[in-house]
Amino acid sequence: MRLKPLQSALSILIAAGAMGAAHADTVIDNANGYTLNARGDVVQFASLAFDDKGRIIAVGAAKEVAARAPNAKHVDLQGRTVLPGLIDAHGHVFGLGAMLTQLDLSTSTSLDGALKAIGDYARANPQQAWVRGRGWNQEIWKLGRFPTARELDGAVADRPVWLERVDGHAGWANSRVLALAGITDKTPDPAGGKIVRDANGVATGVLVDAAQQLVTKVLPHETEQEGRMMLDRALENMASVGLTSVHDAGITVGEDKLYRDYADHDKLTARIYAMIGGTGPDFDQLAKNGPLLNYGHDMYALRAVKLYADGALGSRGAALLAPYSDDPHSHGLLFHTNKEIDAMITKAIRKGYQVNVHAIGDAGNKQILDTFAKEIPANKAGDKRHRIEHAQVVTLNDIPRFKSIGIIPSMQPTHATSDKNMAETRIGADRMKGAYAWRSFLAQGSRIACGSDFPVEAPNPFFGIHAAVTRQDKDGAPIAGWYPEQEMSLKEAFRCFTLDAAYAGHQEKTLGSLEAGKYADFIVIDRDLFKMSPYDIYKTTVLETWVGGRQVYQKK
Repeated sequence: MRLKPLQSALSILIAAGAMGAAHADTVIDNANGYTLNARGDVVQFASLAFDDKGRIIAVGAAKEVAARAPNAKHVDLQGRTVLPGLIDAHGHVFGLGAMLTQLDLSTSTSLDGALKAIGDYARANPQQAWVRGRGWNQEIWKLGRFPTARELDGAVADRPVWLERVDGHAGWANSRVLALAGITDKTPDPAGGKIVRDANGVATGVLVDAAQQLVTKVLPHETEQEGRMMLDRALENMASVGLTSVHDAGITVGEDKLYRDYADHDKLTARIYAMIGGTGPDFDQLAKNGPLLNYGHDMYALRAVKLYADGALGSRGAALLAPYSDDPHSHGLLFHTNKEIDAMITKAIRKGYQVNVHAIGDAGNKQILDTFAKEIPANKAGDKRHRIEHAQVVTLNDIPRFKSIGIIPSMQPTHATSDKNMAETRIGADRMKGAYAWRSFLAQGSRIACGSDFPVEAPNPFFGIHAAVTRQDKDGAPIAGWYPEQEMSLKEAFRCFTLDAAYAGHQEKTLGSLEAGKYADFIVIDRDLFKMSPYDIYKTTVLETWVGGRQVYQKK
């Protein structure tokens, strides 16, 4: 990659923040620094100064930065690489915390291995009234079907067991849970959901999308102490992989309360840009006073709403215009009628919120684009930067509509490398032309906001940058990349996890790059991102994480 010369970068970065010689707490010296300027070019710097409020005073060459911060404490980085703090534009913070405190099946490679892990976990945690966990994937197990309650009973029969699929769009229950939820062979499928049944109509124990609510209604409520434990674990994990900001895709009233409390007591180690989960009772309560923009010194914002159009591809819940290639009897599931989703989007827009809608299948994406096309001009809401989360399978005719309507595609690069084992089987080669189509969006001028959808995927953003650039998994497969014509350049991938993710949260004036006047959110890593082999990007280790000029993580 050809970088801008340091001196030309200096004129932009220093002049952009002519703030006078304000007192600086810290100057970071001898750095191998990279950031983006206002035009989105990658520029290098050797020194970074920030004041005691965590705002950047100057970025550039050591001599010029030192002159701007004459009374500062200096820290010598000894040539280590510095980047802007990375932003995950779509994660589930409490879901990550739950995975870190409950049973994690994401590494299980077979049904037998998963059942052993479940049994071992239950025996090691006899105090837990329910055995809960997440991360199973029948595609990796190569079952050719979903697992069953009877198989789960063989691992744990004396307590309820409820295990969410890796994508969160299906759950696996044992017989105790089915009984507690009142699910029988005659229980009808709820709207937007499916009770998986065998050839004889017997409920097998797996519930897809809205059918999961039959179980969540009888799940014990998490205590505040459990919520705090989950948030603590998630924040620790996020800091360790270099995330300084996360867009939390769907929160509750209780989670909002914890975020505010943590912000009040300086316990947030990442900035949270939150989306209210749905437009129901939680929205009515949280939206009474309109969007919350800059709470707790810009550590917390609640200015968006998260809605759902459909389910996921792996569980065949994603809504398709034509049947699944590997299941000609199914089109997947639209969660709401056109009238219902229209009412939800209108309600959120009229309250002043950005609307971010999960849509994976081409039918789900079309439904939401159609609704936005009607409601954005009708409500004069073109400046809200509404988003479609995932935009995973889109018809070639609908991709240009993201640009013309003004919708941000919020996409997760590791979804492509995780789904490559089943995506084409699900939708066929023809529909793959508009699937995971990052290059198609970038070519038309769309700004992609990148994330991981953790805990569906690992929260490590370097996994996402690696996937975006190589279209390969960490084993280097496939050798030529999976549909490599859709890959990003390194600069584009860097932007989508920094400046463009900040833009998707209305925060590009304060976050996303290291420029005078912005917050000193940055990370120190163990290698040079712009000089290493792209195939090794996922190996990057974070050494330090700083948020607002405060170090929140240091590798031991």
